[in-house]
Amino acid sequence: MAERRTVVVLSDVHYAGAGEKERGWRETDFIENPALRLAVRAYRHFFWRRDPFAHNYLLDRFCADVPSADAVIANGDFSCDTAFVGVSDDAAYASAAECLAKLRTKFGDQFRATIGDHELGKRSLFGGQGGMRLASWRRTIEGLGLEPFWQMQFGRWAMFGITSSLVALPVYLPETLPEEQPEWERLRGEHLAQIRDAFDLLKPETRVVLFCHDPTALPFLWREASVQSRLAQFGLTVIGHLHSRLFLWQSRVLSGMPTISALGYSIRRMSAALHEARYWRPFRVRLCPALAGIELLKDGGYCSLELHEESETQPTWRFHPLSWKTRD
Repeated sequence: MAERRTVVVLSDVHYAGAGEKERGWRETDFIENPALRLAVRAYRHFFWRRDPFAHNYLLDRFCADVPSADAVIANGDFSCDTAFVGVSDDAAYASAAECLAKLRTKFGDQFRATIGDHELGKRSLFGGQGGMRLASWRRTIEGLGLEPFWQMQFGRWAMFGITSSLVALPVYLPETLPEEQPEWERLRGEHLAQIRDAFDLLKPETRVVLFCHDPTALPFLWREASVQSRLAQFGLTVIGHLHSRLFLWQSRVLSGMPTISALGYSIRRMSAALHEARYWRPFRVRLCPALAGIELLKDGGYCSLELHEESETQPTWRFHPLSWKTRD
């Protein structure tokens, strides 16, 4: 009997430290249109997340639920990013550092983490504030100790973690500062070179589990010859970012839609990603939802996969729900 390995995955913790709680959620402060401001508040209240700072306890519950595993992977987005510029903001950095400290204390050497878009900065959906910042990149690497690219090996299974925001930089470049764009391009080139080298070195019998926070990166990976030639070796690709299986289903339904350019940057970015979503299929995508899910469905939790070290048997993928506390 081949040895089995258990890998536990969590994503989109969006931990809220004291500084971010004190600041509060300010997205609607930057929306000038009163009708749109009201619509965004209603969307967040009833559909997305009524109180983005109310679910820290789920991280503690996750740590209690998972006594041990051969690997524990956090698939990005550790703070609430309330300044929309990533962890260059002191409050967001403190949130992410507190979140990661809990996970590292609990799981030690078995823990790995990918870099999410909120670590680097993400423009607010409706207010047009913020974006990716090089200061956040440096703090993510040097302060939080996250690796842009990492790998683990269990028998014939290779697990790779990549930085989706770098791979998908052509989509996110308008969110960066003009004077920082050449350095972002250089970082992307280095990162793609790491990915190419890792895939070029794969043995024919090796199977791949890829961890990629934002699936917007997958079409760019598909165009890389080193990756495309190894697609048959993929067991699965674990994504986060979408928070709920409802949004994964919607992404599949809207796959191939035309890019919408007339309704602002955010709609153009999201529709462009959906236009390319047909390229997700060869990667055998599985979604690990946000630890809290969304307000409408309260469908959060974490996932696990079971690998058979010396077997080509497809990994067993399981979802483990975490229930919300009843509101007072």
